[in-house]
Amino acid sequence: MIRAECSFFLDEFQPRRISPMAKRLAKIPGRTTPRKRTALADKSLYVGNLPYNTTEEDLKSLFEPWGPVSEARVIQGRGFGFVDLPEENVAQAIEATNGKEYQGRTITVNEARPKTEARGRGGFGGGGGGRGGFGGGRRERW
Repeated sequence: MIRAECSFFLDEFQPRRISPMAKRLAKIPGRTTPRKRTALADKSLYVGNLPYNTTEEDLKSLFEPWGPVSEARVIQGRGFGFVDLPEENVAQAIEATNGKEYQGRTITVNEARPKTEARGRGGFGGGGGGRGGFGGGRRERW
């Protein structure tokens, strides 16, 4: 009888299990929690030509007038980032910020394209160019 009455009490104080995702994130330096999944009503915007010293807080404050920013990500050293805004405010935010100057640079803002799987480019880095053929271009004769 006592055991049945106390079982609800004991359940509350059981140690919480750590999810596999949390275990993996614990190994990544600087990462303490998994990224929040955005609600269905949020859209992601691509923000390009950012100054290289732009922080996530700067990006959040830039887009705060168009609703709560659920997440801002700056790709360090690349000059671009992403901002998640409520879907109903996306068009206004794009119109107001695209082509405008921010910290001395004209930024590009548009709706982010969905992530696609990386396509193989072929062996050795793919691409081409070069002179092609056997031996390449013109050769000097003496």
